[in-house]
Amino acid sequence: MHNPPLQLAILVAKDSPGTFDAVPNRIEKEGNSLEAAVRKFRMAAYLWQAFTAEQMYRNKLGRRVFRFEEEWVTGSCNQRDMETGTMRSEARIHIIRTDKTVAEIRDLDRAQQNPKATKKGDLFNIAADAVKNHLKPLPGQKHYVSVLILDAHWDKASKTITGHAALGGNAGDLHLAIFGSHCLQSYPMSFDEVVPAFTDCTPTNTDHVANDCNDSGSSWEAANIGIGAHLHETGHLFGCPHQESGIMLRDYVTLNRSFVAREAYSTRTKSKGGPVTQADECAWHRLDCLRFRSHPCFRLPNDAVLNPDGSVQAWPVENGQIMVAAATGISFIELYAEGDDELRERLPANKRRSKLKVCVKSHGGGNLDIGDFSDLCSKNSSFKLPVLSRVVFYHGFALDGLEFVYDDNESQLFGKRGGKPGGDSFEMDLRRGEYITGFFVRAGAWVDAVQVLTSLGRRSPLYGNTHGGSPICGVSGSCAAWIDGFSAIITR
Repeated sequence: MHNPPLQLAILVAKDSPGTFDAVPNRIEKEGNSLEAAVRKFRMAAYLWQAFTAEQMYRNKLGRRVFRFEEEWVTGSCNQRDMETGTMRSEARIHIIRTDKTVAEIRDLDRAQQNPKATKKGDLFNIAADAVKNHLKPLPGQKHYVSVLILDAHWDKASKTITGHAALGGNAGDLHLAIFGSHCLQSYPMSFDEVVPAFTDCTPTNTDHVANDCNDSGSSWEAANIGIGAHLHETGHLFGCPHQESGIMLRDYVTLNRSFVAREAYSTRTKSKGGPVTQADECAWHRLDCLRFRSHPCFRLPNDAVLNPDGSVQAWPVENGQIMVAAATGISFIELYAEGDDELRERLPANKRRSKLKVCVKSHGGGNLDIGDFSDLCSKNSSFKLPVLSRVVFYHGFALDGLEFVYDDNESQLFGKRGGKPGGDSFEMDLRRGEYITGFFVRAGAWVDAVQVLTSLGRRSPLYGNTHGGSPICGVSGSCAAWIDGFSAIITR
C-alpha cells in the first residue's frame, strides 16, 4: 500500500443539477443522477484496471497494475451487494465542486471539438485548479487523478459536445486526465452489466446524446469510445506519449473485445460482428507496458528499493561509442530515425545520413533524449581537458592553500595564498603523462603539512609544518575472512 493510487474524481459545476446526458428510457430505467454517475465511472475504472493487468501479464511483466484509493461503502459493483446491503472496500470517487457555473463549463469557446474555440485548454486548467483546491497537496507531493466532467453536454443546435475535453498530462506535481460524461449513459453499472453493455446495439439517439466523432452509432460503441478514450488520457497521465498502435493510438475502439466472446454489429465498420480472439483485441503498446513497469503506481511489494536518483547520464567514449548510465538501472531505449524507414532501407549504407534520436528511460522514471546520436559520438561533443603542469603550495606554520596550475596557464586555488610569499612549486612531468595519485597529509586541529604522490612514483617535499599532526600510538579495526575495517589511534 506504499504505491501512490490512481484517484478518481467527478468534476461538478457549482450550480450543476447533478445529472448527465441520457435518453429518456435510460433515465427511467437507471436514472442519470450523480449516484448513477459514481457507479458507472467506478465500473469503467475497474475495467481499465482489469484490462491493464492482463496486458502487463501478456507482456511478461507480471500481474502489476495501478491501484485505486478505496473507501468502505455499500457494495455497488454487483447487483447482489446492492440488494443485500453488503459493505465492501471499493474505489473512492471524489466529488469536486468547481467555482465555475454550468454555463461557463459549457461555453462553446472552451469546447475541444469546436474548431472555432479559442480556449480549448481551459477545461484542463479549471479541473487542475479544482483538484488542487480539493486535495490541498503539500509542495513536492505527487497526485495521479483521472477526472470525469459531469456537466459535459451534447449541444444539438451547434452539434458540439460542450463541457468536454479529452486531455492528459501534468500540472506541476499533479498528474491529471480529464474526459466528459457524454458517453456515460452507455457504461455498465456493475459487473453483471459488462457483457450486456458491450453488446447493446441500441442506436444512438442524437436528439438526446452525442455520437462522438461518429464512432459511437450504437450504445456498445459509445461505451467503447467513452471508457477507452478516457483510458487513453489516463495513459497520458502516467507519462505515455502517442504510439504507432494500441490504446495510445486509437485502438480503444475495439476495447469491448477484451470482455466479450462475440462482437455485435458495428455501425462504424458496418461489420456484422462475430467471434473475437485474442489477436483481435486492442492492447497497450509494448513501450507503454515498459513505462508502467517502472512507474511508482505499478510497483509490487517485492520490487527492489530504487535509488532516489532517477536521472540518466550519457557521454561519448572511444571509437564512436556512448556510455549510458542510470543509478536505478536502464529500463529501455527508444530509437527514432528521421524520414521514411522503408525509403531509407533502399538507400546504400553510405547515404543514410538522417539523424538518429535516442531516448533512454530509467527504472526511476528518468528520461534522457539524445537528439543526434552521431553528433554526440563525434568530435563536436568532445572538449580538451587541460593537463596539470604544477602544484603551488602556500604554507608557513601550517598549510594555507594549494594552487593547481594547468598547461594553458589556467589555475584553481584551494585555500588562500598565505605563508611563504610566492609559495613552493612542484612541477609535473607532462611528457611522460605524470598525474597525481594521492596525498600524504599531517593533520591535527587543521592540516599542518601535505605531500603529493604521483603516477611515476615521485613524492614532493612535505610542505608546511613537517612535525605537525598527532602521533599514532596504535591501530584498530575488524576482520573476518579479510580485513573490512581499519583505523589509526592517535594521541593528543
